[in-house]
Amino acid sequence: MAVLTAVHMIRKAPELSDIFLPPCAQLLHEHHHGILLGTITLITELCERSPAALKHFRKMVPQLVHILRTVVTTGYSKEHSISGVSDPFLQVQILRLLRILGRNHEESSETMNDLLAQVATNTDTSRNAGNAVLFETVLTIMDIRSAAGLRVLAVNILGRFLLNTDRNIRYVALTSLLRLVQSDHSAVQRHRPTVVECLREPDGSLSRRALELSLALVNSSNVQAMIQELQGFLESCPPDLQADCASGILLAAERFAPTKRWHIDTTLRVLTTAGTHVRDDAVASLTQLIGGAQELHAYSVRRLYSALAEDISQQPLVQAATWCIGEYGDLLLEGSCEETEPLQVEEEEVLALLERVLQSHMSLPATRGYALTALVKLSTRLRGDNRIRQVVSIYRSCLDVELQQRAVEYNTLFQKYDHMRAAILEKIPLVERGGSQVDEEAKESKETAQLSEAAPVPTEPQASKLLDLLDLLDGPSGDAQHPRPLDPTPGSALIHLLNLPCAPPPPAPIPNLKVFEREGLQLDLSFVRPPGTPTLLLITVTATNTSGGDVTHFICQAAVPKSFQLQLQAPSGDTVPAQGGLPMTQLLRILNPKKAPLRLKLRLTYNHFGQSVQEIFEVNNLPVEAWQ
Repeated sequence: MAVLTAVHMIRKAPELSDIFLPPCAQLLHEHHHGILLGTITLITELCERSPAALKHFRKMVPQLVHILRTVVTTGYSKEHSISGVSDPFLQVQILRLLRILGRNHEESSETMNDLLAQVATNTDTSRNAGNAVLFETVLTIMDIRSAAGLRVLAVNILGRFLLNTDRNIRYVALTSLLRLVQSDHSAVQRHRPTVVECLREPDGSLSRRALELSLALVNSSNVQAMIQELQGFLESCPPDLQADCASGILLAAERFAPTKRWHIDTTLRVLTTAGTHVRDDAVASLTQLIGGAQELHAYSVRRLYSALAEDISQQPLVQAATWCIGEYGDLLLEGSCEETEPLQVEEEEVLALLERVLQSHMSLPATRGYALTALVKLSTRLRGDNRIRQVVSIYRSCLDVELQQRAVEYNTLFQKYDHMRAAILEKIPLVERGGSQVDEEAKESKETAQLSEAAPVPTEPQASKLLDLLDLLDGPSGDAQHPRPLDPTPGSALIHLLNLPCAPPPPAPIPNLKVFEREGLQLDLSFVRPPGTPTLLLITVTATNTSGGDVTHFICQAAVPKSFQLQLQAPSGDTVPAQGGLPMTQLLRILNPKKAPLRLKLRLTYNHFGQSVQEIFEVNNLPVEAWQ
């Protein structure tokens, strides 16, 4: 009872921790189950709240290892064994304490490595008591500086959990493997078939977690097999998972596509299956991909025409297809394509299909705009000029203002500027990389290389951490905005008049910004722009915790639009101590060569008061000084 009272006192008043250090060392020699379990709990509370206590009890790691080995081999208290597992409650509590003591400490981790291997290999997994001890062992192996072989053993244990009939155990295994995939990717990759099987689970939470892990496992060597499995899942998955699955497939295809044709086929299948659930930029990405693959123009327009003729309800598919027909519709009439089945298309069929899109009640205003523009472009590629003029003339009185304006402009083009129509409506040229663009990219690459030399990237692959985030900010960034030149003050004008040397004024400090606050956890951003590199922005993320409980397993991930270059430095730790303890910091290095307005997407994952929390939010109110 006295030990439990001390535990509650420490939770209420952490400053009293020093008075409990000597008694805890003595109580570890007790053989009574209740006293020993309470003592371990008290030491855990002390170590979580006091760095001094953590340093003090690291000296007792060998004693804790000895106690746990005794429990595992001989049984500490037979009357407390459950389902053949010796005192699982005491084992779990000791493992939690060892995890805290071994975190970021090489010597303590080395002391407990052999014991953790023994517990992992000798614990019975036929009962929940054994599974609880094994899972706590896996968590300890993941958090301390364990040997590589021990981490592989932990991954294999989680792989066995995936074969368990209990859904809760499978969910825990998927969640843990998702955490491990960043640091032990090859070990987790061995269990890929089992993870894919979990996609077919009827339980929504299991299939969602399996989807996240499956997307994280995609790489250049398995992209075709994995995307095929994910596309099969997309066809039958619940509606609430289709958006995440479709976005994940498109992102993976963009990163790891072996060929452009495979990339086009994959995107087209996603648009056909779940077109209404894809990202907003999917159409722009597909049109850019097709436009840059001249050898696939005929193949692409035939595939999209066939898909459009079968279904005009998927709006992103309709938009991509009408754009492609408008650009390369003449290739539909030039005979068969070697890479597709023979397709005989008449000019009237193409025009009738576009008119059908214009008249369909399922077509959005933007889709009708695509179709009308495609018709106008076909007026220079096909012979049905008069029919196209009539359709355009009809939409001059359309109720939709934007479509009406577009029809009026196109009609004016037909009537007053017909001699310029062929030049205005010619095919969009291929994007050529050369000239000043190459010089600009070389300059950006040089700046990026200097960044890499100045601050080495941590060994943990940060890019894969951002797998479920990059799709949220892939939209086109706005035009680069430049600050207006300041009007010269009378003093500066006098200096220029006298031709005196004038030192540039120091840049004004950028104000800090609070971006997140919940249950005592607060996230602040501070900004610095080095004078020598005006396109570089350094953002320091500072996490503070004023609540009564530590924030553990804290991970901050970030994403920026494609026109920016982001480099995440390793954080100062993964625990934010309670009661305003030492804050956790992490540095973001952002290169903004175009000085475009900055948008930042953040995802926070952490444990607080025994609950797992995930927050995703966008920061759009960054100070103007951060990018101008």
